[in-house]
Amino acid sequence: MTIEQQVPNVALTFPPATESRSEKSFGALVSHSLLQTGRLLLRWTRDPYTMLQAVIYPALMLVMFWVVLGVTITEGTNIKAIYGQVPMITLVGAMFGSIASGLSLKREWADGLLSRFWVLPVHRASGMISRLLAEGVRIFLTTVLIVAVGFALGFRFEQGILAGLGLLLLPLLFGMSFATLVTALAVNAAKAPLVELLSLLCTLMMFFNSGFVPTQAYPTWLQPIVENQPMSCVIEAMRGLSMGGPVYEPLMKTLIWCGGALLIFVYPAIRGYRRAAGTPP
Repeated sequence: MTIEQQVPNVALTFPPATESRSEKSFGALVSHSLLQTGRLLLRWTRDPYTMLQAVIYPALMLVMFWVVLGVTITEGTNIKAIYGQVPMITLVGAMFGSIASGLSLKREWADGLLSRFWVLPVHRASGMISRLLAEGVRIFLTTVLIVAVGFALGFRFEQGILAGLGLLLLPLLFGMSFATLVTALAVNAAKAPLVELLSLLCTLMMFFNSGFVPTQAYPTWLQPIVENQPMSCVIEAMRGLSMGGPVYEPLMKTLIWCGGALLIFVYPAIRGYRRAAGTPP
C-alpha cells in the first residue's frame, strides 16, 4: 500500500529549492568554501588547545624571550634582539597553530565528519580550500597580534608602512606552505603520529635560527645550516623589512623554500583528503 493510499488527504510536496546552482559550479565553490571556512574558524575559537597553540603560547613566548634573552643578546651582538624575536615567534605561531589544526583534522577524520561532508551536495573542492583559507586567516591574525605585542616591547617598522605590510605577508606565505605540509601528513597517515612528531622538528628549528641568536653566535660548522634553514630565510627578510638590511637574498630563499613545499605537498594533500573523506581511518 502506498503512502497516498494510507493517507489520502495529505498531498506529498517537497520544499522549494533554495540553491539553483549546480554543486559543481564556481559560485557553489565560493559560497561553500566561505561557509566551511567560517565553521572552522568558529570551531578553532572554541577549542582551548588550538587557541593555546596558535595565539596564547606564541605571545607569551615572545615576552619570555624578550625578558630572559633580549638585553643579553642586544648587548652581546649590538643588534636589537626584538627585531629577530618578533619574526621568529610569528613563524612559531604559524607552525604550531598548523600542527594543532592538523590534529583537529585527524579527529574529524576519525569521527567520520569528513565522510559526512563528502556525501552532502557541496562542491568537493570546498573542504580542502576552506581549510587553507581558515589557516590563512588564523596565521594573519596571529601575526598581527604578535607584532602588536612586539610594538609594546620596542619593535618598529623603521622602513615604512609598505615594508611593514610586506613583513606581515611573509609569515602568511611561510605558514600556508607549512599548513599544506601538515595537511598532507594528517590525511595520509591515520595511525602514524607524523603530525605529532613534526612538533619536535619545529622545536629544533625554533632554537637553531637567526632570530634566536645571530648566525655568527653558532659554531662555525653549524652556521651554513642555520643560515639557510627556512625559518632563518624568512626571519632575515622580515628583519630587513623592519630595521633595515639585506632583503633580496633572504626573500629569494624564502620563495624557493615555500614554493618548493607547495609544489611537493599540494598534490599529496589533495589526494589524501579525497581518500580520507571517502574512507574510514
